[in-house]
Amino acid sequence: MNKPGDRIDTSVAHPARRYNYWLGGKDNFQADRDSGDAIAAAFPTIRTTALENRRFLQRAVGHLAREAGIRQFLDIGTGIPTADNTHEVAQAIAPESRVVYVDNDPIVLAHARALLTSSAEGATAYLDADLRDPERILAHPDLRRTIDLSRPVGLMLVAILHFVPDSDDPWGLVGRLLDALPAGSYLAASHATADHLPPAVAAEAKAAGRGGGPHGLIALRSRAEVARFFAGLEVVEPGLTSVAEWRAEAEPRPRPSAAEVSMYGAVARKP
Repeated sequence: MNKPGDRIDTSVAHPARRYNYWLGGKDNFQADRDSGDAIAAAFPTIRTTALENRRFLQRAVGHLAREAGIRQFLDIGTGIPTADNTHEVAQAIAPESRVVYVDNDPIVLAHARALLTSSAEGATAYLDADLRDPERILAHPDLRRTIDLSRPVGLMLVAILHFVPDSDDPWGLVGRLLDALPAGSYLAASHATADHLPPAVAAEAKAAGRGGGPHGLIALRSRAEVARFFAGLEVVEPGLTSVAEWRAEAEPRPRPSAAEVSMYGAVARKP
């Protein structure tokens, strides 16, 4: 079996490293920067999107830990650690919170293991796995050691589902994950959209998202398509909306417009 380092191809852009570039990080390579700049040329507010998406993650985790009483989180598509990661937000509210991070980039793996350090009362684990193999994620011994799947879990799928093409049935993947979680669990997800963009800009942004590798193409889905991920769940207020507006009362004003962010987000409870 190859070691994680054997799978690093710095000549191909990877979403986690490209996202790191947009957020002003240094853990990226020329291919990531070139891809990031190409998308930014087509969609100039992409850095705003990245920042607002990160803030949505933090508010969603805060809501789940504080209001919903969730103490276990499964964060798939972790990305390179930055400030206020899932376990830091959750454990600041409830130090006993337990978080399993999942990503398929070996560079993310290395950073996560070095930086995602739990509180003494809680726990974190990192799985080198892919959203498209939910059974492997759910059966992984490190997950089973860290969280109890008989108790509610906050499933975080933030800015990852748009990297899964229709041919891989992203709705079915989410369904398989949720089927393994008990009633009282939650799904928090965000997803890129072209709903608020002029058709020419949407086409350009989509074309610029072709970066090669397993997550090259960005699928810009409609509101109705994104809503399908939450089918059968109890969506909490304010429903499916721009990530910039989701429970953002305490965020600086003015808020970015839906077109500037072009990302839907919602949190929903499994009944």
